[in-house]
Parts: sequence; structure tokens; C-alpha cells
Amino acid sequence: MPLLVKKVQVSPLHAPLYAPFRIATGQHDALENVLLRLELADGIVGFGEAAVATHITGETIARTTSNLKEAGAALIGEDIADYRALLYSFQERFDGNHAALAAFEMAVLDAFCRSMKIPLWRLFGARPAKLSTDITVVIGSLAEAQAWTKDFYTRGFRSFKVKVGREPELDVERVRIVAKCAPKASIILDANQAFTASGMLKFLKALKSHGICPVLLEQPVAKADWDGSRELTRVSGVLVCADESVGSLAAAVLALKTGAVNAVNIKLMKSGFLEGAAIARLAQARGAKLMMGAMMESALAITAGAHLAAGLGGFEFIDLDTTFFIKGPCARSPYLNAKGQFDLSQASAGIGVKVTPQS
Repeated sequence: MPLLVKKVQVSPLHAPLYAPFRIATGQHDALENVLLRLELADGIVGFGEAAVATHITGETIARTTSNLKEAGAALIGEDIADYRALLYSFQERFDGNHAALAAFEMAVLDAFCRSMKIPLWRLFGARPAKLSTDITVVIGSLAEAQAWTKDFYTRGFRSFKVKVGREPELDVERVRIVAKCAPKASIILDANQAFTASGMLKFLKALKSHGICPVLLEQPVAKADWDGSRELTRVSGVLVCADESVGSLAAAVLALKTGAVNAVNIKLMKSGFLEGAAIARLAQARGAKLMMGAMMESALAITAGAHLAAGLGGFEFIDLDTTFFIKGPCARSPYLNAKGQFDLSQASAGIGVKVTPQS
């Protein structure tokens, strides 16, 4: 039975945040993304979201919107029943604009799964794994870090990802506060490329003097600094996770083959679903640990990412927490509870999140 595309709509997706989301290379002051709505001839609708992080990827809202409108126009009248062939045929349109690719794939897969009356995770596995996300402590004052950590530790969170990289001495104090306020929690450090290998080793030594040992270092050095990453992987004694440095399957092959990292962060906005799944399978085959991460995404893309991780399984680290920073309906996922736990076993069809287009 053909599943023909009748209508495609591209619109803004905006929402306020409780506080700025600050990292070493910039910050988000609000959720400012792009929504793709795809309607089939039988009235079934699929949704996709492009989370644009210009300060990280260089992508822009204008280019993402333009690319999605052009691809959407070409999609009218196409049959999505063979969704893999269709998605592969559109990939080149999104060269250098992977946030748009993620939105496009998301909307097509959502519509397909709604048509088949199956949850999205079933495209990637036989049963969904349960997931628990960490919560991010952004760069900010020590008082902010203390209040935030106490709040989420009380809620039941047991993994905290601390953003570091602007002021190392202050960063050490922030990590100390998180460790003190969340004594039974694991700590992840995310430097967003801000350190050299020697600087990161010095930072780890400072933390060790306070009895703190993180479980993972996410992108500690510049994305092209394979030698520095390899040194940290060899001598730090901590898992080193590629984020910005692995945005494609080819980059993942290089990173893992050369021993530059021993963990990989999969993000829909870096590689989409099909390539993201391929990277995950490659990492698992090579014995690397997996993290499922996100940009500043609403409940739509966050839940879609959870479907991928739950279906594939084997993700030791889950970083799908941005809905806890967002105000309003864009933060509501039906499968995520207040403790940061995803349970997709009751998911029915598609992603399970509907979004109203904004003007």
C-alpha cells in the first residue's frame, strides 16, 4: 500500500528556558528550532525537529529552514513505504546541514511508523531498553550549581554532567559542589573542546586531590586533535568520549580504529537516524561505550532520540535532559518521568509526541 506525501509544512519551534544553557563555546537563551510537519494522503501526520546550534556546528536557522522547504517540496507525491531508499536518496540535499537531515528523517519515520501502528523504536530493535538520563549542570555561578544539583538529586537523578572549560579553577569548585550535593551520583565532564590534553590531565589531577573521579570525559580536546584525545584515552584512566569530533560514520571509523576514544556520543542532530544507528553498531562491535546525546531539543526530538537508544540498546550513558530546561508544552514527553527515566514499553505509534506549528 503506498504511503504518499500530500503536504509538507516548515515552521519555527520556539520556547523559553528556565535559565541560559551555557557551555564553553557559547549558550542558548531560548529554544529556537525548526519544525517539519509531513502529512500523508490518508491524513496521517509525522513530525520532525531540527535543533540548530550555530555556536557548535555553524548551521543556521535560515539555511535549515530553506533546505527543509526545498526538500519538502521535492517530497510531495513521494511514497515513503520504502523509507530507507527514500531517505538515502535525499541525504545529499542536507550536506553540511545535519540538523535538517535529522528533522527530515524524523518526520518520515514518524509518519511511516504511525501508518504501520508501531512505535519508532521497533525499527531498531525487538524490545525497548529502559533509559535514565543524566542532568546537565551548565557553566554558571557556584550558587546556581548548588541549587540545581540539590533539586535534581532530590528528584532522584543519579548522574550529573558538568560543563567545564571556561575558567578551570572555578570549574573545579563547581564539580566539587556537585559531588558534595550528589554524593551517590556519577559525574561526567563535558568540555566541548576547551582543553588541551595536558590541561585536561592537570584538571583531573586537581579533582583527584579532592577525591573526585569522573566516569567519562566528553570531548575534552579540539575535535581535530586526535593525538591529544589518544593520549587522554591512553593515560587518563577515564573513558574518553567523542562528540563534536564524530559527526559521521567515517569519523567514527577513524576515531575508533586509531584508539583516539573509547566511547562515542550519538546525536540525531549530528548524523540523523540511519547514520547514527550505523555509528552505534560500529562502536558496539569495537567494544566502545555509547552515549545518546542531544542539542537543545524539545520533547519531540528528545523522545525520538530515546526511541533510537531504546531500540538499539547498549547505551551506557544517556544525556537526553534538555526538556528539563524548557518551559511550556515543548517540554512534555509522555514517556519521560520527573526522575529522568524513559519507559517506551507503552509507546503505541511513531514518536508519540505531537507539536502544533507556530507562526
